[in-house]
Amino acid sequence: MTSKAGKISILYLNRNVLHGGRFGLFARTPTNCAHMFGARSYSSRPAESPHPARKKVTINTIRKLYNDNEPITVLTAHDYPSASFVDKAGIDICLVGDSLAMVALGHESTSPVTMEEMLHHCRAVARGAKSPFMVADMPFGSYEGSISEAVNNAIRFIKDGKMEAVKLEGGTEMVETIRAITRIGIPVLGHVGLTPQRQSSLGGYRVQGKTLEKAKKLIEDAKAIQEAGCFGMVLETIPEPVATHITKLLKIPTIGIGAGPGTSGQVLVQLDMLGIFDRFAPRFAKTYANANSVITDAIRTYHKEVKERKFPAKEHCYPMEDGELERFLNIVGSSDNE
Repeated sequence: MTSKAGKISILYLNRNVLHGGRFGLFARTPTNCAHMFGARSYSSRPAESPHPARKKVTINTIRKLYNDNEPITVLTAHDYPSASFVDKAGIDICLVGDSLAMVALGHESTSPVTMEEMLHHCRAVARGAKSPFMVADMPFGSYEGSISEAVNNAIRFIKDGKMEAVKLEGGTEMVETIRAITRIGIPVLGHVGLTPQRQSSLGGYRVQGKTLEKAKKLIEDAKAIQEAGCFGMVLETIPEPVATHITKLLKIPTIGIGAGPGTSGQVLVQLDMLGIFDRFAPRFAKTYANANSVITDAIRTYHKEVKERKFPAKEHCYPMEDGELERFLNIVGSSDNE
């Protein structure tokens, strides 16, 4: 004989187990059937080591790559999975770029992203990428107002964001800011050429340095921020001859994006090169995969299989212990008949 409260408890268990409820018996203990299906990892209980560790890339590693004339690879990441891809692929520098404002948050430009948003993404990336040298973009408005504000925000990226260096845009006008940040031991990656945070004053996302006078200004900017203490700099959307000439003039690495093959290394936005971000495709961004179509097709298939009751199949379900199913059905059956 089962009490009314007992019947309710059994029926609640029945509903949650049979319908995959979060608080069902086997949802709570996924190891119950590990002996039948083998060891598995879950999003709520990931594998202890997502990928084998490789030797940590440090700023000294970057200098050695530069001195050995070995191209430096840089790729953006904006969350744990994208950071994990960067780590597993052996990328040298992982950049948490403010491009995430557009490719991950859906803004029309990089300008709206805030310090708090960047720090949030930095922490996620730091959990996924253990081996690359970690650099974060300082967002628009976080370093232009005053040198003290720039220094304090750079410190936050190191302490709160778990980064190892910061990147900021600008040339001669940013010299004192760069000096102040590097003076307290924070490496700075410079950025000249097309500076997306200032694209409205540049008339949009346009190639920089196409005339002699403008090319000379880029050279002046590059020399100035090298002298200020940058350990390297991004050259963005610059004619190849100009970028190559700047690279030859400098004694620090240049990282090109739309600047030709003559720079010390290359950087791309991960969601561009994977073909995921499809709102527009920059000319300089080679698409190495069409992940957008692959992902969309996979989700479409999932949608179809759920509608047709093809998913979940038997192999996706958890069994009861031996002999317990019969007992369970007897109890449920008797309670249903009362």
